[in-house]
Amino acid sequence: MVVIRLARYGRKHKPFYRIVVIDKRKARNGLYIEQVGCYDPFQCKNTNINYEKILYWKSVGAQMSKTVISLIKKKSINN
Repeated sequence: MVVIRLARYGRKHKPFYRIVVIDKRKARNGLYIEQVGCYDPFQCKNTNINYEKILYWKSVGAQMSKTVISLIKKKSINN
Protein backbone atom coordinates (compact mmCIF):
# COMPACT_ATOMS: atom_id res chain seq x y z
CA MET A 1 0.00 0.00 0.00
CA VAL A 2 1.31 3.44 -0.96
CA VAL A 3 0.74 6.47 1.28
CA ILE A 4 1.41 10.20 1.09
CA ARG A 5 2.88 11.36 4.39
CA LEU A 6 5.47 13.60 6.03
CA ALA A 7 9.14 12.72 6.44
CA ARG A 8 10.98 14.71 9.11
CA TYR A 9 14.30 16.39 8.34
CA GLY A 10 16.29 19.23 9.87
CA ARG A 11 18.06 19.47 13.17
CA LYS A 12 16.89 19.20 16.77
CA HIS A 13 14.12 21.71 17.59
CA LYS A 14 14.20 23.05 13.99
CA PRO A 15 12.34 20.49 11.89
CA PHE A 16 11.13 20.77 8.34
CA TYR A 17 9.15 18.13 6.53
CA ARG A 18 9.01 16.68 3.05
CA ILE A 19 5.68 15.46 1.73
CA VAL A 20 6.57 12.12 0.19
CA VAL A 21 4.95 9.16 -1.53
CA ILE A 22 6.21 6.03 0.21
CA ASP A 23 5.35 2.41 0.85
CA LYS A 24 3.45 2.16 4.14
CA ARG A 25 5.83 -0.48 5.51
CA LYS A 26 8.94 1.71 5.11
CA ALA A 27 10.44 3.78 7.92
CA ARG A 28 9.43 7.42 8.35
CA ASN A 29 12.61 8.72 6.68
CA GLY A 30 13.13 5.64 4.53
CA LEU A 31 13.64 5.51 0.80
CA TYR A 32 10.61 7.17 -0.76
CA ILE A 33 9.13 6.86 -4.24
CA GLU A 34 8.66 10.57 -4.95
CA GLN A 35 8.72 13.91 -3.15
CA VAL A 36 5.55 15.91 -3.83
CA GLY A 37 6.13 18.91 -1.58
CA CYS A 38 7.71 20.34 1.53
CA TYR A 39 6.48 22.02 4.72
CA ASP A 40 8.34 24.30 7.11
CA PRO A 41 6.29 24.86 10.29
CA PHE A 42 8.34 27.94 11.26
CA GLN A 43 7.79 29.66 7.91
CA CYS A 44 4.28 28.81 6.73
CA LYS A 45 4.83 30.77 3.49
CA ASN A 46 7.46 28.19 2.48
CA THR A 47 4.91 25.42 2.07
CA ASN A 48 5.27 24.00 -1.44
CA ILE A 49 2.78 21.38 -2.59
CA ASN A 50 2.59 19.92 -6.08
CA TYR A 51 -1.15 19.30 -6.39
CA GLU A 52 -0.86 17.64 -9.81
CA LYS A 53 1.42 14.92 -8.45
CA ILE A 54 -0.82 14.40 -5.41
CA LEU A 55 -3.88 14.03 -7.63
CA TYR A 56 -2.00 11.55 -9.79
CA TRP A 57 -0.96 9.42 -6.81
CA LYS A 58 -4.49 9.55 -5.36
CA SER A 59 -5.88 8.35 -8.70
CA VAL A 60 -3.44 5.44 -8.61
CA GLY A 61 -4.67 4.50 -5.13
CA ALA A 62 -2.37 6.21 -2.62
CA GLN A 63 -3.83 7.12 0.76
CA MET A 64 -3.06 10.46 2.44
CA SER A 65 -2.25 10.88 6.12
CA LYS A 66 -4.44 13.12 8.28
CA THR A 67 -1.64 15.68 8.58
CA VAL A 68 -1.19 15.96 4.81
CA ILE A 69 -4.94 16.37 4.34
CA SER A 70 -5.02 19.21 6.88
CA LEU A 71 -1.99 20.89 5.24
CA ILE A 72 -3.66 20.79 1.84
CA LYS A 73 -6.89 22.23 3.24
CA LYS A 74 -5.02 24.97 5.09
CA LYS A 75 -2.91 25.85 2.03
CA SER A 76 -5.93 25.97 -0.30
CA ILE A 77 -7.79 28.32 2.07
CA ASN A 78 -4.83 30.74 2.23
CA ASN A 79 -4.54 30.95 -1.59
